[in-house]
Amino acid sequence: MTDKEPPPTARDVEYKGVPLDSEKGPGLGCFWFQLVVLGALLILTPLSVAWAWPFWLSAALLFVVLILLLLAGQTVIFLLRLVAADRRAGRRRPLASSSPTVGEIEDASGTRDPAIPAPEPGETPMGPASGGVRE
Repeated sequence: MTDKEPPPTARDVEYKGVPLDSEKGPGLGCFWFQLVVLGALLILTPLSVAWAWPFWLSAALLFVVLILLLLAGQTVIFLLRLVAADRRAGRRRPLASSSPTVGEIEDASGTRDPAIPAPEPGETPMGPASGGVRE
């Protein structure tokens, strides 16, 4: 493998200016560990107040919960980017579908809604949910 070839785990989606690599960053094991610890602390923190633990310990638990919420949220965002990068590679027909999809019908007949411009090659198509804002 030469220096110019991306690693096999790299995706076509750019993240911070470089291709997104699924081997870098947190994985599912890290994410589940964060959620288990977060769940335990979410239960323990209010109980520490009810059980009259020292104020500084209850406050420390609360700050740890807030930090874990931030970390778990960032991990979710990273993992969702990996899923999105995998799906951008190409759409597939639903496994149980016996009828053609709308996209296949449009491609076969050559008809598209004239109100919706066709995307340029290499451009992400805009749907009605995007609000007309291009990335």
